[in-house]
Amino acid sequence: QAQLVESGGGSVQAGGSLRLSCAASGRSFSSITMGWYRQAPGKERELVASILSLSSTNYADSVKGRFTISRDNAKNTVYLQMNSLKPEDTAVYYCNAVQTPFRAQWGQGTQVTVSS
Repeated sequence: QAQLVESGGGSVQAGGSLRLSCAASGRSFSSITMGWYRQAPGKERELVASILSLSSTNYADSVKGRFTISRDNAKNTVYLQMNSLKPEDTAVYYCNAVQTPFRAQWGQGTQVTVSS
């Protein structure tokens, strides 16, 4: 069974940076569009970035220009470089396939807390 494990979260001050990693196991996600999602307290989970290949990425307007998604298919891992973090970026971050039929069970996510 496919498993996704997110890591790299933490607490930073506004303007800081973090790099999240998502390691997949159980099957390959290399040919699937993968996304980073986040869920803040009291809010629905939202897609913030997605990647099929380095030349095929998409970002939510709220993170465009600050976040960069990448992937290493040899390691079956997806990354999210987050720069210029803002308090409103505070959330639990998850990764998963963007298209529902390819999704694995959601992992525990990684907490990102940005203080002002």
